[in-house]
Amino acid sequence: MNQPAQTIERTTATEQPVLSVRNLTKLYAPGKGCHDVSFDLHPGEVLGIVGESGSGKTTLLKTLSARLAPDRGELLYLNSEQQLMDVYQLPEFRRRQLLRSDWGVVHQHPQDGLRMRVSAGANIGERLMAVGDRHYQQLRKRGLEWLKAVEIDEDRIDDNPSTFSGGMQQRLQIARNLVTHPRLVFMDEPTGGLDVSVQARLLDLLRNLVMDMNLSVVIVTHDLAVARLLSHRLMVMRRGEVVEQGLTDQILDDPQHPYTQLLVSSVLAP
Repeated sequence: MNQPAQTIERTTATEQPVLSVRNLTKLYAPGKGCHDVSFDLHPGEVLGIVGESGSGKTTLLKTLSARLAPDRGELLYLNSEQQLMDVYQLPEFRRRQLLRSDWGVVHQHPQDGLRMRVSAGANIGERLMAVGDRHYQQLRKRGLEWLKAVEIDEDRIDDNPSTFSGGMQQRLQIARNLVTHPRLVFMDEPTGGLDVSVQARLLDLLRNLVMDMNLSVVIVTHDLAVARLLSHRLMVMRRGEVVEQGLTDQILDDPQHPYTQLLVSSVLAP
């Protein structure tokens, strides 16, 4: 990243956590997966999860977003009606409903989060229809608004994502996820595989959307510059366990755990 790193400001500080995680564990083998992870995520807060490949951060993200069942642990979500929900105790259809409305998932590869054979507008409209919107003109209007919001030419609304560049596909995936104004968004390496200039534009876009919408976000990244720019707090993982967590600037400027020190000094490969 060539642009100066800067952190986004929290807009809230005292609210009840939107997500409470207790002793979350999902193991495939010793040291493979995630083990005994606990934290709270507050409204408007961004938590970054970093670590080398195989550290367990992607497994943790999939388990947090209820796409993977844990071996044990508790995941409590505070919905917009201020009702506390034990996510793993919900029926499967209710978990799917969460992922279509209150939650969003931005994949590293946008093809995993888009329908590539329907138009850009339809990708956005489908998410709105999942929460009950049915009026065609209103769906199209919202689609145009969100294409503009993520810096895609509105004339591309009827084009398939397969005709878009990688950066445009990622921005469309972001629009598809945010159009329903979710309270919680999970992001897996959202800038991975993009050119540096495209990454910079996408990071500026994400940073502004997170602040404007007061989103709560859990983001996995191997790029510490991305973590510093987007996250308020940082969680460092190694062999499935959290070895250090705290304020992002604190950890990156004064790491305490030997592994974090190596990670920050770029001795470890991402």
